[in-house]
Amino acid sequence: RENEGDFICSADMITAESMATIVRYSSGVVCVSLSDERCNELDLVPMTASNEDPKGTAFTVSVDAAKKHGITTGISARERAQTIKLLADPKMTRSDFNRPGHIFPLRAKAGGTIERDGHTEAALDLSILAGHNPCGVLCEIVSEEDPVAMMRLPEIKRFCKREGFALTSIVDIAQYRREMKDELGW
Repeated sequence: RENEGDFICSADMITAESMATIVRYSSGVVCVSLSDERCNELDLVPMTASNEDPKGTAFTVSVDAAKKHGITTGISARERAQTIKLLADPKMTRSDFNRPGHIFPLRAKAGGTIERDGHTEAALDLSILAGHNPCGVLCEIVSEEDPVAMMRLPEIKRFCKREGFALTSIVDIAQYRREMKDELGW
């Protein structure tokens, strides 16, 4: 729907090195897709009382992991990765995070890509399909050919081939979920 590409990975698999790659090629606005239930558990309230985003992206208040987890400023690739890994950890609670921060949690729709064809839902669906915690990282990729714009599909194809990244679409993820509904159990 946007013809833009995002980096997406399972939050529990993020490393400082993969975060550095994401930041290098992206807008730098690193988001984490979480279920409604998990957002409620962590007391991640909406960023604004009235969401005016044309696509309905459900941003919550931004976070950094708390100082007790070794976080200083929260902006480095290492500290962003640490915050994300902690968001993916079901043992963490509200007190493990400071607000505001450098990571932007997003509240995914319960039906995933079947309910909403957004990158938020795609990140969560892919993490679940990969057998990881239901928590996905996403960040929009900036064009190398036109650095004031986002990378579009023709350039994304070349970029993924050159860098060795897998390429899929939200439509493909939703279709797979529909086809495998009985086997997946959701």
